[in-house]
Amino acid sequence: MTKTPLNPGDSPLVREALNSVVSRETPTAQLPTQTDTGQDSWPKPAKCRVIAVANQKGGVGKTTTSVNIAAALSMNGERVLVVDLDPQGNASTALATEHRGDIPDVYQVLVDDLPMADIVKQVPDMPNLYCAPATIDLAGAEIELVSLVAREARLRRALTAYDALDLDYIIIDCPPSLGLLTVNALVAADEVMIPIQCEYYALEGLGQLLRNVDLIKAHLNPTLRLSTIVLTMYDGRTRLASQVADEVRAHFGDTVLNTVIPRSVRLSEAPSYGQSVMTYDPGSSGAMAYMDAAREIAHRALV
Repeated sequence: MTKTPLNPGDSPLVREALNSVVSRETPTAQLPTQTDTGQDSWPKPAKCRVIAVANQKGGVGKTTTSVNIAAALSMNGERVLVVDLDPQGNASTALATEHRGDIPDVYQVLVDDLPMADIVKQVPDMPNLYCAPATIDLAGAEIELVSLVAREARLRRALTAYDALDLDYIIIDCPPSLGLLTVNALVAADEVMIPIQCEYYALEGLGQLLRNVDLIKAHLNPTLRLSTIVLTMYDGRTRLASQVADEVRAHFGDTVLNTVIPRSVRLSEAPSYGQSVMTYDPGSSGAMAYMDAAREIAHRALV
């Protein structure tokens, strides 16, 4: 027997989650459409944009979004640094950056004050793309940072000291938690990008993440703002996915990108070849969607 998909609009769980993160509703945005894939001029930001990609829920596409947005931007003339702040090192893997053994990594930058310049590597065959890798040592940073002075601002200090004058974007791939590593990313960033999976539990915990953003803005980083929400793992065959997308758009308005990221086998395959999907299969639906998403981000100026 075929089961009828649940309607998130009728769910107390989703309603409560949405009401907890937004105090007022905004008009429903247009349904997502793919933009023209023709070449156009992508603007360079007036100063380097530092974007933390965060969501404490695992498996929503944080690393996939970080890597492919960065690759798309770099392919269009932007100079981009990806900071891998996840101990799993998945972003480093996808960017073919060595992150095993005694390789200097973000852990030594945060805990031992190693200069960021000593760990940044150029991504192979991507002249405008750079990666600051993470090793498994970073898993211990949550504990070791507790006793350090200005523990919440260690990453910001390292990025400030790093010669980023020629960079257009720094994208920080956060771990799936709200611990000190994510706090460091939010203190160092100007913007927060939140990937939201187009599934039933997508909004669970989102309220706590946005409350943390507000706390950090109030006490540690007054310039921080939620600039972008990306809808990921969109399956157009299901009514549920479109309902979740509609609910998110109704409450967050223009913060949500027009482009949605579809479910794609190519997105999952690309990291095993040490590539982003942008180079692994540029004609795939996932690559074209991330190119469109990156174009939207590039054209969004900070208020």
